[in-house]
Amino acid sequence: MPTSATGDDGMMVRFWGVRGSLPTPGPSTVRYGGNTPCVELRCGPHLLILDAGSGIRGFGASLGRGVEADILLSHTHYDHICGLPFFRPLFDPAATLRIWGGHLTHPDGIRSALSVTWRKPLMPDLDAEFRARVSFQDFAAGATLALAHGPRVDTIALRHPGGSVGYRISWEGRSVCYITDTEHSADGPDADLVAFVRGTDILIHDATYTEEEYRTRHGWGHATWSAAAELATVGRVGSLVLFHHDPDHDDDWMDAIGAAAARSCPDAVVAREGMRIALASLTEYQGATASFGSKPHI
Repeated sequence: MPTSATGDDGMMVRFWGVRGSLPTPGPSTVRYGGNTPCVELRCGPHLLILDAGSGIRGFGASLGRGVEADILLSHTHYDHICGLPFFRPLFDPAATLRIWGGHLTHPDGIRSALSVTWRKPLMPDLDAEFRARVSFQDFAAGATLALAHGPRVDTIALRHPGGSVGYRISWEGRSVCYITDTEHSADGPDADLVAFVRGTDILIHDATYTEEEYRTRHGWGHATWSAAAELATVGRVGSLVLFHHDPDHDDDWMDAIGAAAARSCPDAVVAREGMRIALASLTEYQGATASFGSKPHI
C-alpha cells in the first residue's frame, strides 16, 4: 500500500485536472491548467481517484508499480473518462484497480460504458493490453459504498443530463465532498445537498459559469461559482474549492472569479493543477474543535 502524502493518518487532496468539457492547453491556461477532471485523494495509506479525465495521464506517470486504488467516477461524459486508457497502472500486472459508477442502470453498467471508449472504432482494442487486476462496481446513487477497506464513501445523485454522482469521503474524523457536474436550483441550495455536504472540511464544487453566463445555459447541468459559495455558506463547510472551469475562462478570468468568490465566501479558492490540500487527522490535530473548525493547509 502507498504511504500517506500527509505524513500522518490524515487526508491529502491533489488536483491533476480542473477544467470542464474538454482539455484547453495553451498559454492562456498555464496558471490554472487545461486538463479535465482528475483528483487524487489520499486517506492515510488508501488511494482514491475522483474522475479520470485527461489529468489522470500525468497522475499515472507519477506512480510506481503495484498501485492499489478505487476510481470513483461522477459520470461517463467524455471529459471525465478520456484519460483512462492512458492511465499507466492499467498496464501494470501488479496493480489493483476498482472502478465505481453510480449513474447507469443495468445492463448499461460502468464496465459496458467504459469499454466502448477503448475499442474500435474509437480506439485500438485495449482490453487485451490492460494487465492490471481491474473490477467494475455499479451502485445506485444514495448508497454508501462497500470499499474493501479504508474510508467511508457516501454518495448522492446530482442534477446533470444523463445523471451524475457526488461523493463524500470520510476518514479519521475528516471529510471531503466532491460535487461536480451539477446544476443548482433557482430556489437556492437543495436541502438534500446541504445535508450531504454539511460540516465537510473541503467542498470541491462545480463552478463552471458566472451568473450572466448561466442565463443562457439553463438545463446544461452546471453551476455558477456564486451558487457554490452559497451552498458552502449554508452548509458551514471548511473550505470551498471552485472546480470544473469553463474552457472559455482563461487565467485572467479565473483570477477575477477567485477574487469575487473570496469576497462572497472568505474560505473559497480556485482549483489549479498541482494544488495540494492537506488535512491532519483529528486524532492528531491539536486545537481542532470541529471538522469544519480548522483550516486545511493549502
